[in-house]
Order: sequence, then C-alpha cells, then structure tokens
Amino acid sequence: MAPLDPVRERAILDATLELLSEMGYDRMSVDQIAKRARASKATIYRRWAGKPELVVDVICNRFDMDAPRPRDTGSLRGDLAELVRCLRETAERKHTLIMGLSSTLVSNQELARALRAHLPSRDLSGVEALLVRGENRGEPARRADTARLAAVAEALVWHRLIFVGPPLDDAFVVEAADDVLFPLVRAWAERPVEQS
Repeated sequence: MAPLDPVRERAILDATLELLSEMGYDRMSVDQIAKRARASKATIYRRWAGKPELVVDVICNRFDMDAPRPRDTGSLRGDLAELVRCLRETAERKHTLIMGLSSTLVSNQELARALRAHLPSRDLSGVEALLVRGENRGEPARRADTARLAAVAEALVWHRLIFVGPPLDDAFVVEAADDVLFPLVRAWAERPVEQS
C-alpha cells in the first residue's frame, strides 16, 4: 500500500464517503471517486487495490476518525455511558449509509471478505483509553476485552436503531451502560486468571 499525501488521501476518502451516501456501493465507481476527489485513477490504485479496499478503508478508518471519543467522566460506569452516547451520535449521523452498506455486505462477498480481513485493524483507542482510565482508578476494568466490549456496545446501539426503534435517548444510554456494559466488564475482571 503506497503512502499518499494526507490531504490527497483525505479528499479521496471524503469523496468515497459522499458517493456511498448518495448512490450506494454498487452504483459508485472508482472513476466517479477520482473525479469527485480531483485525483487520477492511478493515484487511487497506487494506494488501494480496488473499490472494496477503498470502501473498507472508509468504514474502518474514516468512521473512527470522525467518531467522537468517549470523554473522561471520572468513573468507569460514566465512561461506558459516554461510549454509548458517542456510538449513538455516530449511528444517527451515518444511519442511511450504514443501512445501505449492510445490505450490500450480504450480496457482495468480495466487499464482505475485504471488510472481515481489515476489521481487526480498527482504531479502538477510545475504548482502550476508557478501560485504562478505569483500571488506573482501581475500578474493575482489568482483563476486559477491548474489541468485544466495542462490538457489544455497537450491537446495542444498532439493534435499538434498526429493530426496536427510537428513542435512542438518555434512558437507553443509562440502561445500556448499567445493565449490560458495566456488568460485562465486571464479569471479565472477576474471571480467574488461567494458569498456563
């Protein structure tokens, strides 16, 4: 993967995200992305193998780049609620785009494979930071699984948004943190350490 000038890379990622939102994955082409970003197709192909890899980069990195980070509230429970608030905000802003991509992932195995291959590289630093803060405060955050915690929190938000329906209000945020995430982190912390 050849490095690109950060300004040029951002323009290409922005153009991809805009076109995904406007027309969806199947109707969008690398030609259209290049034109929107005022870049050549050769520039795009020097950095990404094709459209699936470019879209995966947008999903795995651009969403994380634009997503708000959970702030330090002074408690692990508060930080977990803040995590759900941040995910709610992202879900509300990107709802149409992600719903469109979800159906595409079912029908387009090339895109689904590319996404699965890159998901482990997602930036989970906001979740990692809140767990480190909790541990530093002496709260039960040790041995929590960062990736699984992020996945559970995301699943709660998306399940509510797609299947249960709004509101994604403060009562939902508190319920998700108090009834699911905090007990989960506590259960991980209380697991006996396996002897090797």
